[in-house]
Amino acid sequence: MGVTLPRKELFDIPEGMIYLDGNSLGPLPKVVPARVAEVISAEWGQQLIKGWNVSQWMQQPARVGNQVAKLIGAPDDSVVIGDTLSIKVFQALAAALKMRPERKVILSDNGNFPTDLYMAEGLIDTIGKDYELRVVDPESVIDAIDESVAVVMLTQVDYRSGRMHDMQQITQKAHQAGAVMLWDLAHSAGAVPLDLQASNCEFAVGCTYKYLNGGPGAPAFIYVRPDLMADVKPALAGWMGHDSPFAFEQNYRPAASIERMRVGTPPVMQVSALEAALSVWEGVDMQELRAASIALSERFISEVGARCPALTLASPRDPTVRGSQVSFAYEHGYAVMQALIDRQVIGDFRAPNLMRFGFTPLYIDVADVVAAVDVLEEIIEGRLWDDAKYRVAHAVT
Repeated sequence: MGVTLPRKELFDIPEGMIYLDGNSLGPLPKVVPARVAEVISAEWGQQLIKGWNVSQWMQQPARVGNQVAKLIGAPDDSVVIGDTLSIKVFQALAAALKMRPERKVILSDNGNFPTDLYMAEGLIDTIGKDYELRVVDPESVIDAIDESVAVVMLTQVDYRSGRMHDMQQITQKAHQAGAVMLWDLAHSAGAVPLDLQASNCEFAVGCTYKYLNGGPGAPAFIYVRPDLMADVKPALAGWMGHDSPFAFEQNYRPAASIERMRVGTPPVMQVSALEAALSVWEGVDMQELRAASIALSERFISEVGARCPALTLASPRDPTVRGSQVSFAYEHGYAVMQALIDRQVIGDFRAPNLMRFGFTPLYIDVADVVAAVDVLEEIIEGRLWDDAKYRVAHAVT
């Protein structure tokens, strides 16, 4: 039996706020400020460069990688932290293509997060050689996997609707066709139970600032299946991925471990914040978390359907194929979301008309869900969204 959910006391959420946007940026765990202050004052301030050895800053990416590994069903020493998700997508995709040099197709879907597609386009522009990015509808992925495909690159949970791919089924089909499987877990890690080891996928990447609560711009992670570690060829041959960085050899020689997927110097304060934030997961059973997430999202869908019929559900109705978020479409969705935020119910908006709500059982309960719909109903029924200030487009939606 895991811990009791929610664990609101572990988070610093402003009084009176209902935070339904953990699928975009997780809230601040209370342990983080003191830990970051300690790193700044006691470690950087007092140790200066000695901190790399005394406080083991250099070992952080692998150490914290092992913490993340536990949440995604990966074995120790198969995950490393660092850089941004875009960089990790590029790394994994480039390495995957090298594993199938006779094939030229990268298969993805139009529900993938745009940065993944952009990185694929940029990689193709860089290497040329007649490579093709083939993008299909999410429902067509299985049928589109054939012997021409080098890499299947998908985001498991759609950032817009929460629709969730079947990891096991798609990975199996990719392998039957001789393709390499790359999963983006940005909207999965910390939201749904994962078992990368059982899936047998070659690569996975993800960010840590959503459900893992690592903070704005928290570093990404990359997973490599252990049996492939010695053969993966990093396209970004950074000095941190060298087998012996401080030998300062003129030519690159990759580390024998997951360390070869490191690129640049680790962002110590960001990784320290993430390491502290991950402590809120101690004792949490992912199956129990998933059950709580489904219960919350089902209650939300039911309440909105009954009380705000003008809104259209844009997420799968079946919770087993939906992540930990729910989206509703509405013609005036942006203005409604701004009105919600103005009243301390925090979600977000994705063009053209989607209002997104994340359900994170670590700090959300049924009372929060009902109270959020109370506010939403008031805004819709009273047309409170119909105010010029709610139509002002912000840089981040």
